[in-house]
Amino acid sequence: MVVAVPGVVIAAPASGTGKTTMATGLVAALARRMEVAPFKVGPDYIDPGYHGIAAGRPGRNLDSVMCGADLIGPLYAAGSRGCDISIVEGVMGLFDGRIGGDPLNAQASTAEIAAILGMPVILVVDARHMSQSAAALVHGFATMDDRVHVAGAIVNRVGSDRHEAIVREAIEAVGVPVIGAIPRVDGIEVPSRHLGLVTAAERGAQARDAVDMMADLVEKHVDLGALRELATVREGFEAWDPAAAVGAATGAETATDGGAAPRVALAGGPAFTFAYAEHAEMLAAAGAVVEHFDPLADDLPDADGLVIPGGFPEVHAQELARRDDLAAAVRRMVADGAAVHAECAGLLWLLDELDGHPMCGVIPGSARMARLSPGHRAATMIGDSILGPAGTRATGHEFHKTALDDGTVDTARRAGWTPAWGWRDWRGDPVPEGLISPGGRVHASYLHLHPAGAPGLIGRFVASLRG
Repeated sequence: MVVAVPGVVIAAPASGTGKTTMATGLVAALARRMEVAPFKVGPDYIDPGYHGIAAGRPGRNLDSVMCGADLIGPLYAAGSRGCDISIVEGVMGLFDGRIGGDPLNAQASTAEIAAILGMPVILVVDARHMSQSAAALVHGFATMDDRVHVAGAIVNRVGSDRHEAIVREAIEAVGVPVIGAIPRVDGIEVPSRHLGLVTAAERGAQARDAVDMMADLVEKHVDLGALRELATVREGFEAWDPAAAVGAATGAETATDGGAAPRVALAGGPAFTFAYAEHAEMLAAAGAVVEHFDPLADDLPDADGLVIPGGFPEVHAQELARRDDLAAAVRRMVADGAAVHAECAGLLWLLDELDGHPMCGVIPGSARMARLSPGHRAATMIGDSILGPAGTRATGHEFHKTALDDGTVDTARRAGWTPAWGWRDWRGDPVPEGLISPGGRVHASYLHLHPAGAPGLIGRFVASLRG
């Protein structure tokens, strides 16, 4: 099925311009009138949570490094199916992306995604410290790459009606229409911490209130009709199909063999929010029944496998430490041979301790707060596990501000655990990372994977539950 839902890309010259406030407000304001599909460029997990509240449907990611450029159109088509318009929020500055390669054509940049989708860009300009100079800024971005069409601008944080008029006149003099001007408003921005914004799942009703305020602001100060007229997309993208992706990657049918479908417990809630919408969809497409649970509040579901995504266990360490009943249940599950895939926060939760707080006690050792480690990784699996055999390749992303304590890896290896992934750092030196249990039934690592970019790993995980 060919899907062509028109949309716009909300971009900016740099981070900190109010791009997320504008994108979320636009999604929420438009969702009061029609069905809106929200997307985020890159591996970000937090912004899509706010997009999801605004749209009433999952926010999804478009990452050309983890999924490949060829999959961006199909993922967009699948995620926008049944909608009237889409809003794609960019990452950092319009042309910022993966470091290395062509410095003016960065992979995984907002510009690349806009070019692939043939979608117009609305540039959010922070006007706090400029007036006519805003025209030079917009003109530079509009003429940087002829594959990228800057179709309009939203001027943010204007100080007065006079200030707005000067900036608007200057930008429109270089041929870019201004479709909105937002005054300086306090109290709407989402609070942040060591890994970025505080997640929507943790803020609860406050997140809903913040999204409503963003929508009200956008409705008052942005011409939504003009934005809808600008929206377009390249024709001809075939919608991504998770079942077909898993089947093609594994060379096997995704249906069960007539027996009961394997059950997978998927952790979530405020401590484990870093899961892509496609994860549960692909587990189901591979033939599993997915049971969602919140480790802060729920019992462990009766399941054959356990998936623990990333998140903020360090923020909720005291609450997790009180769940000694759940920790014991996880240990029993592992002892009984269940398959466990743990990413980042999942790795931390499986340790003996996190910042001095007792965790599940599956992996011997501990972790602590440390310096930020972000970046995409081209990884190779070092040992056999429930995700695949040694030599399996995948591209993932690291984003954490914790580190395993000195001696944890040595302690785990003396207990029979082996490295999970290997890659090379920017100097070309080999980096082993993560841990695989004796027998390969537990795979724990800091590396996040986008399921659509690793369908074979998802298929083999579910297949391992039937063995």
